[in-house]
Amino acid sequence: MALQIGQPAPDFSLFDSNKNKTTLSELRGKNVLLMFFPQAFTGVCTQQVCTARDNMSQYEQANATVLGISVDSVFTLAKFKKTENLNFPLLSDFNKEVSTAYGCLYDEWILDMKGVSKRGAFVIDAQGIVQYAEVLDNPGNLPDFQKIQEILAGLK
Repeated sequence: MALQIGQPAPDFSLFDSNKNKTTLSELRGKNVLLMFFPQAFTGVCTQQVCTARDNMSQYEQANATVLGISVDSVFTLAKFKKTENLNFPLLSDFNKEVSTAYGCLYDEWILDMKGVSKRGAFVIDAQGIVQYAEVLDNPGNLPDFQKIQEILAGLK
């Protein structure tokens, strides 16, 4: 079941593409944009993370930390981050625990793959409460970046 607005965001610790551990609760005091994506190096996923990259100044103005999450390995994410010149951490949910907790996991995906992150976006406020939750069943759709910006602007 997907998270609802007003619920506390489930805490997690995941390794990023530099093999550093990121823990959500350690980011309290800042707003957080969590962006789940199915797989690195695919067309819509690249568009999603590059849209966030290109709008980073807006997230910074909203005191927001951006985190990308997929079930790809830290090694794949490191290459993806470098290739796309991304300016925010990519976290590996290789064990699928965070994608599951946030209701962002396909049971079955393309080519008989199982356990791939759904595309999703969550805005978590400085107190750790979900203020925006979007989980997309169609992997060809992008999160509503305009709505995300509006929510973050309202949290300043």
